[in-house]
Amino acid sequence: MKKLNRINTGLEKLQPIKVVQFGEGNFLRAFVDYAFQRLNKEVDFNAGIAIVQPLKEGMINMINDQDGLYTLFMNGIKKGEKIQDIELITTIVKAINPYANFADYLALAKEEELQFIVSNTTEAGIEFIESDTQDMQPPVAFPAKLTVLLYERFTYFNGDAAKGLTIIPCELIDYNSETLKKYILQYCDLWELGVDFKNWVSDACTYHSTLVDRIVPGYPRAEIEEYNNKLDYQDNLIVAAEPFFLWAIEGGADLRAKLPFHKTNLNVKIVDDIRPFKMIKVRILNGAHTAMVPFSLLYGNTLVMETVNGDFTGKFVNGVIGEISETLDMDKNEIHAYTEEVMDRFKNPFIKHALADIALNSISKFKVRVLPSLVGYYNSNKKLPTNLTFSLACLIQFYKGIWNNEALPVKDSPEIVEAFTNAWQLGSLDLVVAKILSNDEFWGEDLTKISGLSEALVLALNEIEANGIEKGFANFSKQ
Repeated sequence: MKKLNRINTGLEKLQPIKVVQFGEGNFLRAFVDYAFQRLNKEVDFNAGIAIVQPLKEGMINMINDQDGLYTLFMNGIKKGEKIQDIELITTIVKAINPYANFADYLALAKEEELQFIVSNTTEAGIEFIESDTQDMQPPVAFPAKLTVLLYERFTYFNGDAAKGLTIIPCELIDYNSETLKKYILQYCDLWELGVDFKNWVSDACTYHSTLVDRIVPGYPRAEIEEYNNKLDYQDNLIVAAEPFFLWAIEGGADLRAKLPFHKTNLNVKIVDDIRPFKMIKVRILNGAHTAMVPFSLLYGNTLVMETVNGDFTGKFVNGVIGEISETLDMDKNEIHAYTEEVMDRFKNPFIKHALADIALNSISKFKVRVLPSLVGYYNSNKKLPTNLTFSLACLIQFYKGIWNNEALPVKDSPEIVEAFTNAWQLGSLDLVVAKILSNDEFWGEDLTKISGLSEALVLALNEIEANGIEKGFANFSKQ
């Protein structure tokens, strides 16, 4: 079977770089890169994408080995019928690891046709690290890396306002573009880059908050032979995703002119306010995902579909969504319809979405996706939500790192992992819970101040360790 590359596929001609993308993971490749491919095909947008690897370790070498090409399988159900669409994605024309080739990274700033910056560096990626300096190659934080790139472009084009960029972050944090812009301006001040550059960053560049919605399990390890049998080439970067697609971007007529998605059939909405889209999606779909991961892994499941189809675990997830729904100030019929759609998407038989793959940065995800619902429920009802509280207990248990003498797939920053390790070494569950809940770097607040939460978590953890997840939850629910 032939190797997948541009020579073997007759795709040697590269499109000009119009997009720099921070992140090379499964989601961006199944979402943003696919979206720009639709623009290229349907309205002759002629946009190539240059990918920047945001972390020192990543997939850039694998992507370059296939000249940026990979296959996207979109699997789902429409009107009761199973469907599978297969598309070779060709939009990536360059992939750079700035830790290994910093000069190549800076060269992206000089691309004449560059218009857009997109990113998905997870919720933990948009951060301000004061120790980052301009001469680091590269700085650690994504906003710092971007500031370096913007300054290089500003300098190279002599501050030309026409060379400003349209910046579209896809990280799932509230006001993602506003937060990113704030940190860029902080680096302008920290590094003393001058008022002219700061004005260019503020005025020549535009920033657009977003909501992204597509379930992307990624590489289909369990079915890879079946997938490969449908191709006439060897692809080591296959990505599986659901057909559902929603990209809501905050912007007006200028952005619609720059990104003419309205001329395609793709569900991209450029709107004045993304908050209604974001609230329901982050709280219900992402919140349910995040809440189920430690709970279901501790129970013994490995897949999302397995979780929602299970008698006990499925009922628990429905309970989580019910508690979340109570906190949303939206039309109840709309919430109900969206919830049914989410559960159908979770049950998609084509999608083998591994729980371990969703476990990355679970603390920052819980803070953004689940904690507002837990706190909102408590504030409205003056009592703790049973399922959401138990899910937080499972999260704390999960970050212990060991369950039934086996290692758990904890994937987070070394600082967070170390903090949990130190907390668990305190021995007493009362001390463990107090140490973790009081860490406002985790949660943005001191959760010990929520009346009864510490006691409820100690009770839940005692039940989990003594009786396991199912019996432990049953006992906890009776309290």
